[in-house]
Order: sequence, then structure tokens, then C-alpha cells
Amino acid sequence: MSKYIILSAPSGSGKSTLATYLLSEIGSLSFSISSTTREMRKNEKNGIDYYFITYDEFKKNINEGNFIEWEQVYNNDFKGTLKSEIKRLVDEKKNIIFDVDVVGGLNLKKYFGKDSLSIFIDVPSVEDLENRLLRRGTDSKKNIQERLRKAEKEISLKNNFDLIIMNDNILKSKNIILRDVNKFLSE
Repeated sequence: MSKYIILSAPSGSGKSTLATYLLSEIGSLSFSISSTTREMRKNEKNGIDYYFITYDEFKKNINEGNFIEWEQVYNNDFKGTLKSEIKRLVDEKKNIIFDVDVVGGLNLKKYFGKDSLSIFIDVPSVEDLENRLLRRGTDSKKNIQERLRKAEKEISLKNNFDLIIMNDNILKSKNIILRDVNKFLSE
């Protein structure tokens, strides 16, 4: 039976870095690829980072009940987890890791229940988050401000997760998350 690791956090917190680290360290883990309507960034690949689909395709999947969870994350950015993606990974006998926003993470936790470990990746402050987003260099000033407004709401939901990991030191965070995920997978 598959187990589910749900990493959630505000944009820029380091959750993708930690997800990639876990995937490199734990052979039984596979990445659940989310679907999105947003534009592909220059360093991303369709079918690897996301399934980049049109708004009409996304709506069609909603109407057909093909998502476990979905939401409108930003103005022109819908994201969701397709049931077919989970079936593909379960059929491969894999444990599944999700790198999703906070509302998506809470919805996945509801769906998978005790078979899941939900982890909130926290940051020292909103100012720190802003600096990370600016250094990343993938978003406009307007997008960064939108992400920061959303982050404040997301941080207020962190106590709904099984674990909270403060990502103020990436090496320390990697050690903590690897220990906790290995413990959960071995239970």
C-alpha cells in the first residue's frame, strides 16, 4: 500500500528543494506531477515539473471529476492533482510525494488521511520570503507581491499540518525532513 508525503508552503519557502532532496535519498518515493494552467517557466519541462494544460482542458477535467483536488491559486493559475497521476504511481508500487500549495496540501491530507504525512515548510519571516523570491528571479514585482499576500494567509494555516519544519538552514531542514519521512514510511 502506498503512503503519501505532502509538502506544502508559501511560494519561495524551499519546498521544491526539499522535495527534490527526498526524491534523491528515498528510492521508494515518486513525484506526483500536478497539472497547471500557468505558463511554463524557462527551466521547466512539461510532464516533469507540471502537466501544462489549457484553461479549457483544466475545466473539462473538473467537470469530469478527474481531480482529487484543485484550486485557483492565482488569477490565471489553476493547479490540481489528477486521479490518473496517482493511479499511475500506485500501480508502480511507489510511495508518493506532493509539492503543493497550502490549500492543496490540506485537501490531500483530508483525502489520504492516516496514510499521509503532511509537512508545512515554514520561513523565518515574510521579509525573508520576499528576499528569496527576489533572488529566485522568476517572478515580476507584481507577482511577488501577490505571492506575499497569499503567503500570510498560508502561514496562518500551518498548525493544520502534521509537522512544521522551519527552513532557516537548508542543511538542517534536509536532515530533519529525511529523518521524519523515513520514520513515517517505516511505520
